Amino acid sequence: MSQGDKKENLVGRFFEISIILIVIIIAWLFIPLKAQNMFVPSLFTILGAFKELTLNGELWIDIVTSLKLSFLGLLISTVAGIALGLLLGWFVKLERYLDTVLQIMRNTPVLSVLPIFVIALGIGDMSKIAIIVWATFFPILLNTIQGVKNVDSTLIRAAESMGIARVGLFLKVVLPASSPFIIAGFRLSAGVSLLVIVAAEMLGANHGLGFMIFNYQHSYQIPKMYVGIITLAVIGVLLNLLIVKLEAKLTRWQEKANAN
Repeated sequence: MSQGDKKENLVGRFFEISIILIVIIIAWLFIPLKAQNMFVPSLFTILGAFKELTLNGELWIDIVTSLKLSFLGLLISTVAGIALGLLLGWFVKLERYLDTVLQIMRNTPVLSVLPIFVIALGIGDMSKIAIIVWATFFPILLNTIQGVKNVDSTLIRAAESMGIARVGLFLKVVLPASSPFIIAGFRLSAGVSLLVIVAAEMLGANHGLGFMIFNYQHSYQIPKMYVGIITLAVIGVLLNLLIVKLEAKLTRWQEKANAN
């Protein structure tokens, strides 16, 4: 794709997003007037609540709290998922032995095991990080396994014929070739981490966006509840954009290889 085509696509995408945002804003201005319901506040009321929570620092504290726990849990699951995924993807017999256990764990609803973590680790940050690790580990693990299995055997044989060591084979051949699958798993897990931390904070926390939404819902401060929801939506979109940019940068070598 030429530089001109990229700019044209970017302009077109920006135009599409702008139209969608304008439609949403217009709808939000008129719907509350028709609904006349406290649960459908006007956009200006929500903006006022956003200004209040921003100026008193409450919103920033909740954002940092949620993102910190999500990032720590996602970091742990990413390292563990990639390491174990490379191992299981390479050693097929080992994967076959562990597959039943992994499938049982993966298909157990995440929130159903939250009480176990709370009993074992308490209602503090450790239990929240643990449940995030549990929820985000399996998408990364399974995608990494699939990525290793899809590595071109010609690349592996070529590297082995050059006398590359086993560690070098994993780091220089298998891992880069598996990166599209790994990033796809990471992208899915990043979204899951936000979902899980919100649910965990709703069940027991003093800060965080999940606690903020739950707390203002129960106190019927609906505009402030919407501030938390919209903030989460914005964070989710920005996170997705960052991962897409990361994916494009890490897989650029594949595009060049395909072009050649």
